[in-house]
Parts: sequence; C-alpha cells; structure tokens
Amino acid sequence: MSRAVHFDLSADDPRRAVEFYRNVFGWRIDRWAGPGEYWLMTTGDAGQPGITGGIAKRVSPGDSTAVVYDVASVDAAAARVVACGGSVREPKQTLPGVGFLVACRDTEGNTFCLLQPDANAA
Repeated sequence: MSRAVHFDLSADDPRRAVEFYRNVFGWRIDRWAGPGEYWLMTTGDAGQPGITGGIAKRVSPGDSTAVVYDVASVDAAAARVVACGGSVREPKQTLPGVGFLVACRDTEGNTFCLLQPDANAA
C-alpha cells in the first residue's frame, strides 16, 4: 500500500512563499542542494505524525499543491494511473540521492506525484 510521504507547493515567488510558511507555522525551510530552485520544509519533529513538504517555482498557472505518494515502482504505478483513467503530466525524472519521480493527474485533473525512493539515484 502506498502512503502520502511529502507535499509540494507551487509558488510564483518561492522565496516569498518560504517566508510566509516560516512565519505562519514556524517550519524549518532550507534550500535543497540538488538541481533547480527547490525548498525543503520540515513541518515537525521526527517521530511526530505528519509529512514533510517542499516549495517549487510554479510550472503551470493552475498548479497549487501536489501530494507525493511512495511507490515501489514509478513505472508500474504510472501505468496503473493511465489504466484507471488518469494521465502522466511529467515523465519520469531522476532526483539525485532521492529517487525517481513521475507527476500525474487523476480523473478530476488534480496533480499528484509518484516517488520511487532510491538513495543511489544519480
């Protein structure tokens, strides 16, 4: 069974969004060392219920929040998404040191992501 493990917020101005969420919730937010402008949000202490998040530059005008689901294989999960009436929005990409990610849309047009964790991804 797949679990929600992360959420992504889209922002026209990621730095402005970082300051907003820091000030509203007191979250620790640090720029990711990987490619592109991406900010990792720590929303609580380890061992507490909850998930982490991130902030990225908005790709499309309708982008807002996407939940990221942990899967064993992004290829197999993306095939199930399509077979069940959804679509692949962005093809498989490698997140160095994190794993593989595919952005999808459900039957209602909501964006979500599939993540296949792999610390050796390069």
